[in-house]
Amino acid sequence: MNIFDNLVKFFQGGGTFMFPIAIVLVIGLAIALERYIYLVRVSTSNRQLWNQIVPMLSQGNFRQVVQVTSKSESAIAQILNYGLARIQAARRREDIEKAMEESLMEVVPRLEKRTHYLATFANLATLLGLLGTVMGLINAFHAVATVNPAEKANLLSASISVAMNCTAFGLMTAVPLLFIHAFLQTKTTELIDSLEMASVKFLNAVTERRPEAPAPAAA
Repeated sequence: MNIFDNLVKFFQGGGTFMFPIAIVLVIGLAIALERYIYLVRVSTSNRQLWNQIVPMLSQGNFRQVVQVTSKSESAIAQILNYGLARIQAARRREDIEKAMEESLMEVVPRLEKRTHYLATFANLATLLGLLGTVMGLINAFHAVATVNPAEKANLLSASISVAMNCTAFGLMTAVPLLFIHAFLQTKTTELIDSLEMASVKFLNAVTERRPEAPAPAAA
């Protein structure tokens, strides 16, 4: 209970700017939680689907791969479906590769969605904390200007201590958000790299089972 009381006093001592910083913290944590759950779900579904279709690809059973990927909503299924749809019509590996790159360009923005807001919120929390401190110091100097000189030192030191609470809370909000942003960015990059690797392995399997058409003879 003592810790809770100290937190309440700390929050109340920071002034009105503590509330927008708290809002930034809550929104940032909500985005971080939603992004983490989404990325874990995408990663898990991709891994399960890939493990399921690898034996089919090694056997060149592309029809069975189509049946599996068409029923899946995973990111890797969407990319492979683009490539599988071009296998019959495409004459070259590059044609299938371009189709899969087009699908990857649609998938990547969904993986990176809202993550960049965390860095923005971290900077915003820091700036709000500094602004709250500056405003608190201005009010403190205005307050001590009209009091007894003997009380000025005590009143000024107390006011500065209160004003610094805002900066401290802003930094306590910004630092975790920056770490979370870096973690989610790393996880997103790893997920994109895994999709690109799966695309390359799929193309290699297609090339091995379906050689490219020979170039037309020169006249």
